Amino acid sequence: MAIQIPRGTQDILPGVVEKWQFIEEKAKEICDKYQYREIRTPIFENTELFLRGVGDTTDIVQKEMYSFHDRGGRNITLRPEGTASVVRSFAENKMFGNPAQPVKLYYLGPMFRYERPQAGRYRQFVQFGVEALGSMDPAIDAEVLSLAMELYTSLGLKKLRLVINSLGDNESRNAHRTALINHFQPRIDEFCGDCQKRLEKNPLRILDCKKDREHELMKSAPSILEFLNEESKQYFEKVKQYLSAMDIEFIVDPTLVRGLDYYNHTAFEIMSEAEGFGAITTLCGGGRYNGLVQEMGGPDTPGIGFALSMERFISAIEAEGIKIEPETNADCYVIALGQEARDYSVTLLQKLRQAGFSADRDYLNRKPKAQFKAAERLGAKYAIILGDEEMQAGNVAVKNLDNGEQIEVSLDNFIDEFSRQCR
Repeated sequence: MAIQIPRGTQDILPGVVEKWQFIEEKAKEICDKYQYREIRTPIFENTELFLRGVGDTTDIVQKEMYSFHDRGGRNITLRPEGTASVVRSFAENKMFGNPAQPVKLYYLGPMFRYERPQAGRYRQFVQFGVEALGSMDPAIDAEVLSLAMELYTSLGLKKLRLVINSLGDNESRNAHRTALINHFQPRIDEFCGDCQKRLEKNPLRILDCKKDREHELMKSAPSILEFLNEESKQYFEKVKQYLSAMDIEFIVDPTLVRGLDYYNHTAFEIMSEAEGFGAITTLCGGGRYNGLVQEMGGPDTPGIGFALSMERFISAIEAEGIKIEPETNADCYVIALGQEARDYSVTLLQKLRQAGFSADRDYLNRKPKAQFKAAERLGAKYAIILGDEEMQAGNVAVKNLDNGEQIEVSLDNFIDEFSRQCR
């Protein structure tokens, strides 16, 4: 019986992986422009990190984490998201002491969540994320949102919707929390078990419930915007002011709460409105998480960030009919005719590659016609034709596969001549 790939994972094959690489490079270019630097954290962490960092009332912690005990008896979890690991590293490596503040970071790598696989959603998925730590300026919130939008628009996406909300500071959240408890308490037995557990621990998470989203109490629940104190209101107004100044369109949605416990003040999502994209429209989500660094053992440090799924990014590109065709063609293909030529082609191929050319040759001892077909499949610009007779004469034939023109080049200084005439 053949061994098959685990459910909820995927193979990204040649021909497709180049599109991933193109998008990843574009994301890195934009981060460089905004002065965000890459950070790489472990794929697995101590489980306690996510219990404290993500929140024990979240679906991620309660239902979706891949956790196990290693041979030393330690409780380990494959990372389900990137922010907790970045914040842990920020605190552990005392990055809060860096002269350059705020610390602006990005990451890219696999994450793991045990959830029902569906279109654009996997149990192992690739997440790209950005974190800015050390500033409480609402302008950095606007910068992070701007960076997120540019990631999508730079690749031609147009059918986007940016939705924002404010979750307020601790005072505002506590007032809203009390109002939510009073609102849901009389009829909490009509809600799912998860919501009943969340009522006292974190009633805001009830608003993010998928099962009870159509319940009438959901629609009449008190809005966080009604409980923002003056400081929180002013902060949110500044964020909106800066977004408008940058000509970034947005919609305020008071029901947006996000799925993680650590958010406060600004929260946002970017959604695709492309036809046929699917029922789950969220491409990217994030927000401010003041207090999380302190929770990880560092000093009280404000932060804001976002994360996006690369799989959903690619799905959105396909839904809008955008073609990504990275340059993968070879510069040249060595066609050897005869054993002496085949033997020498190994040396010639190495010289071409050392000179910076993308080059290949036949390894199946195919006939000349089949070798030319192989060169075409690789998209090679030139065929370098090497036969026993040509070698004895000290020449190599170079054929332009676009226009059919062919020239003779001396074998003695072939690399220099080829570089001069064909670059």
